Amino acid sequence: MKQYQKLLLGFVLGIIVGLIGYYSFPEKSYPFMKTVTDLCTLTGAIFLKMIFMVVVPLLVSALMLGVYELGKGRNLGKVAAKSLMYTVALSVIAVMLAVTMTNIMQPGAGVEFDKEALAKNQGVISINKNVQLAQNKPWTTYITDLIPQNPIDSAARAFGGEIIAVMVFALMFGYAMSMVIKEENHPLVRMLQSIFDISLKIIDWAMRLAPYGIFAIVFNTTYRMGAGFLTNVAYFAAVVVLSILIQQLVVYSAFLKIFAKTNPWEFFKACKEAYVYAFSTASSNATLPIALETAEKTLKLPPKISRFVLTCGASANQNGSGLYEGVVLLFLAQVFGVNLSIEQQIIVVLTAVLGGIGTAGVPGGTLPIIAILCVNVGVPVEGLGLILGVDRFLDMCRTTLNVSGDLVIAKLVSASVTEEELNATGSIDC
Repeated sequence: MKQYQKLLLGFVLGIIVGLIGYYSFPEKSYPFMKTVTDLCTLTGAIFLKMIFMVVVPLLVSALMLGVYELGKGRNLGKVAAKSLMYTVALSVIAVMLAVTMTNIMQPGAGVEFDKEALAKNQGVISINKNVQLAQNKPWTTYITDLIPQNPIDSAARAFGGEIIAVMVFALMFGYAMSMVIKEENHPLVRMLQSIFDISLKIIDWAMRLAPYGIFAIVFNTTYRMGAGFLTNVAYFAAVVVLSILIQQLVVYSAFLKIFAKTNPWEFFKACKEAYVYAFSTASSNATLPIALETAEKTLKLPPKISRFVLTCGASANQNGSGLYEGVVLLFLAQVFGVNLSIEQQIIVVLTAVLGGIGTAGVPGGTLPIIAILCVNVGVPVEGLGLILGVDRFLDMCRTTLNVSGDLVIAKLVSASVTEEELNATGSIDC
């Protein structure tokens, strides 16, 4: 069997066995299921941690090398500008699509629930604490936090919200390398390339465990949730999934066809392995190594561009997260009867676009951003308790769109820069 077939098999079996366990072997009646879920938790954790442990060295080395190679010529500014242009364009379309679909389908109309019980939900209490901490920070802190005082300390806390600071350091360091290092085959460049290659080798080891890890993760999720995502706030989930499918199959396809002159279905088929990883792990950062490998080996994109676009995109291009934030905000506004004017909905679009760019590429990374946006437009944060039951499933869906968006933008940028321009050298001109 091919690797992606093993991954799909592990995923499908995880759902089937998980549903059988949920309905036939509940943990209260069958204590041995606790041991089964613990073993699955262990297997899934080992698989994910093998990937997560090389995300920082892989991201730093790939970003430094990508910026260094682009900066040697006159392409850094060109590639960065086009990447930003496509990121903003696709993000705005995604959020506007989310707002339009939610206004048309009205998933929050007529939802009834116990507001007092919802406010006591532990997940909501935890979210509220995070919002209060964020609101106590002055706006200047958000800017200064982008520049790490100690890059090594920021790298150690990368998954605690400082991964963008690590990226800023890597961007600046790589750009400085392109200005200082003139000789070919410099020892520092060779060292970074070796770190990149070694990180990919560890990913190869993790991929051998991947089918079992994905089975374990999906089994545990399904066993705990059952078919709840099919009945619990099903209409809301349907709006999110439908919006994601339109963004993927219509918007991305149109961009690939018009601007990259590429058959979108062939492109999506080539990316299937990255999609399976993204859906299973619900983490853009965990999928980054596989996305890089897909871009370079399967899509044959120039490493200079793919390394820059994908490493930045893992945290900065979150189409799916922005789309999800737009649907959730309007959904909760409908639930609580908060009438948002056109002007307020425009603010929702803009804040969701910015929120998507600032979302952490880890499971559940969207919820703190949504909570802050809720406060900004006057929607009670307690309403997030309504979606916590289905958030994991929708997180898997939107992460797949995020990763797909990164690969699409890498293709669009690669198609807009000629081979001669890419290989040209000279003074830096950004």
